[in-house]
Amino acid sequence: MTSNRKMHLVAFLLAGPTAHHHGAWRHPEADLGVFTPQYHEHIARVLEGGKFDSLFFADILGLHDLFGGSFATTLRGGGQMGLLDPIPLLSMMARVTSHIGLGATLSSTFYAPYHLARSLGTLDLLSGGRVAWNVVASHGHLEAQNFGFAELPARDARYDYADEVVEAVCRLWESWDADALVLDKQRGIFADPDKVHYVNYQGKWIKTRGPLTVPRSPQGRPVIMQAGSSSRGRDFAARWGELVFTLQHGKVDMQAFYQDLKARVVAKGRAPEDCLILPSIDVIIGETDAIARERQAYVNDLVQTEVGLAQMSGHLGVDLSGYAPDQPLADMHIEAGSRGSLDVILQGTQAQGLTLGEAARGFATSELCPQIVGSPDTVADQLQDLFESHACDGFIFTPTLMPGMFEQLCRAVVPVLQARGLFRLDYAGTTLRDHLRD
Repeated sequence: MTSNRKMHLVAFLLAGPTAHHHGAWRHPEADLGVFTPQYHEHIARVLEGGKFDSLFFADILGLHDLFGGSFATTLRGGGQMGLLDPIPLLSMMARVTSHIGLGATLSSTFYAPYHLARSLGTLDLLSGGRVAWNVVASHGHLEAQNFGFAELPARDARYDYADEVVEAVCRLWESWDADALVLDKQRGIFADPDKVHYVNYQGKWIKTRGPLTVPRSPQGRPVIMQAGSSSRGRDFAARWGELVFTLQHGKVDMQAFYQDLKARVVAKGRAPEDCLILPSIDVIIGETDAIARERQAYVNDLVQTEVGLAQMSGHLGVDLSGYAPDQPLADMHIEAGSRGSLDVILQGTQAQGLTLGEAARGFATSELCPQIVGSPDTVADQLQDLFESHACDGFIFTPTLMPGMFEQLCRAVVPVLQARGLFRLDYAGTTLRDHLRD
């Protein structure tokens, strides 16, 4: 069966021992070379060989230390950590690739608009227009403390602030006209000053004069990514997001999110196709379904419940060390922290009636997102069903075994999707925005 509509595929990366699967780093075949350039360059080459739209780095601006008042559990157990700055890593990956998109997670709460515009604009220009900015309105108090904030604004106010940051950054990116560079040696004209403009942006919180020092890239400006889950976060994504990353637990949840966000996009005066929605998926591939299930059982057994509890504490903004592991998570009353993260976790517990301890192990294997397990054809069947059921516009793959999962995915599953007419055979353009419109 073929389709004119094509999937969009993105890889989730985190510069630490693990991504969503908090035990996969312990696998005998796991490559722990995250502190070497070669590790990141290899992943970029593999994903570009698989014709992925993009890769992107999530990030955490500190070590989770809420669980038991210490970062010991996360650090000792190899939990989710963003140990390295994404921008230098993406610069290395840009040098060994020519098409794949390059996404960085940077906080609208902690970084000044001019810094964001200049750093991302520079990488976008040098990469030939392949950069995405994953905008996060940070909610973690540990991150706030690392940046000298005594406390964070209220949840909705963080998004109001983020709206101004993105407005200012976009204005800065637009302060150079597309044809401002002249580079005429004979006439001695480097750039046309009439095509470079002051911004003079002034909002409630944000003020910046401009112009930016960085000329426009071939794609005009970086693509905007977003991952808001709360109602206010979804409104933010509907206004700005060109690519939305979401954590959902199954097909019904994905379809409900898809329909809700697409409706919000239209309400903002945008076309539905202007905002692509990609849920997080883990895949475990084997030569046969039975072999894949054996691999799943093996790698999932490597997770540690306590590490999962520590990670959930960090995501929720609540110390879970004092709660009984056998308590149903749906019965817990949590007001602080990230409402969107709690809602996502509760979806899974309500469907399965999980206790806190069970939810922690599920969170430690895939952050309660689906694990699609099977042979290449079986995995492709499930991806095709979700895609054609309008549960998504494609997928963000979060790795289990690194880099083996991406190697298997590109070598074994992508060709099946291509043969079915569901995914591109080659890149039609050179910029990330070209890929998203392909």
